[in-house]
Amino acid sequence: MKKERNNGRKASSEALMIPSADANLDSRGRREVGRRSFLKGLGLAGATLLPASALLMTKAEGQLVGGDRSGSLTRGDAAILRFLGALEILESDLWTQYWELGGTQDSEFATATGGNPLYTSALTILDGDMAQYVHDNTDDEISHAAFLRAYLASKGASTAELDLLNGPTFRTIPGSTAQGSSGLNRLTNLTQLNVDTSFWTRYRTDNENPDLDPTFTFAQAVNPPNGIKNRTAIPRDNSDTQGSTVTNPPQNGITGHLQAIAFTAGFHFAFIEQGGTIIYPSLAQRVTDPEVLRILLSIGPTETMHFQTWQDKAGNALPVSDTDPKTGSSVTFGDLTTNQPETLQANLIMPEPCPFLSRNLPICSIIRPTNTNGAANGAVNALTADGLFVGQKKEAFFDLLRDLALDADAAQREFEG
Repeated sequence: MKKERNNGRKASSEALMIPSADANLDSRGRREVGRRSFLKGLGLAGATLLPASALLMTKAEGQLVGGDRSGSLTRGDAAILRFLGALEILESDLWTQYWELGGTQDSEFATATGGNPLYTSALTILDGDMAQYVHDNTDDEISHAAFLRAYLASKGASTAELDLLNGPTFRTIPGSTAQGSSGLNRLTNLTQLNVDTSFWTRYRTDNENPDLDPTFTFAQAVNPPNGIKNRTAIPRDNSDTQGSTVTNPPQNGITGHLQAIAFTAGFHFAFIEQGGTIIYPSLAQRVTDPEVLRILLSIGPTETMHFQTWQDKAGNALPVSDTDPKTGSSVTFGDLTTNQPETLQANLIMPEPCPFLSRNLPICSIIRPTNTNGAANGAVNALTADGLFVGQKKEAFFDLLRDLALDADAAQREFEG
């Protein structure tokens, strides 16, 4: 995620602010994107413009209506929570797809589909408990999305954008048709992924930190130098599982093609969760209310627990090469468990100490990067580069994500007096 994130930070919120003589500017000269107009154009009743009486409200009382309404929260805190809520909705969508096909099947948070036994067997090459882990990660992300929306609503803040994102409007990407899939349209695409595996070497390198040297390039763990490109992480249809059988050990019955799909998923699990590991501490630095800070400091570490689990399992991928019969894209997974330098060694899953804040200070084991400048926009850039939104043809979807990111990145900690 590092390369895209740094690119996103260079294209920071300040760089995307375009003042105009006819635009409403806030105190920092930022052009108001006009989310209320955006939502009104989509027919949301909660996005109406300010009534005349509202113009008499004081600054303390006058939390904005419609998409910008922050209720009893500061505008910045509401913006941060909305952006994180949007990310959790996207995560819930992609994890639900993984759960339908490869997770433990029960009806704890959704109607069980029966799963895909062959894909599930392929995932168990990485760990015998993969189905349970996929189930629990899905459950966690759904709970995060639900909590953030409910908390915003409890404070009188608008949830119109989250409701729009979580509704049918942008669920236009066709999902898998393989056994076990619900066949529903999706917000995210898991079939044309570009998985940046540089997180692997970033956390195993002791002399570099992207916050101190954003131009440094961390090596890819898979398919160097470019990483995993245009690969599916789920069976798109039953042809992707054809020829495989459920055996013990599982690798004896799983084709190389399906193994490559499962191993792509394993590294994608880690990529997604290391992104969550980064975004919560990055945005926590902008929060005003101690309770909102508590939310970020309580949810963020669960993303780190997910990441730690997934990078441990991804390292169990077996050596395999595959050329996709549909796209022609190729991938090669090497053996990361033996004869590797420390920057690739599979069992080095604890974050290596690295420079932090200043190279004049001792190295320290940390989450990295955590630079707050442009963090939300960087997250959107990284997810887009990942291929998650390939097939999304509604430009309003991207406008909504960018708008939420700009507002989160513009949030500032406010002080009494």
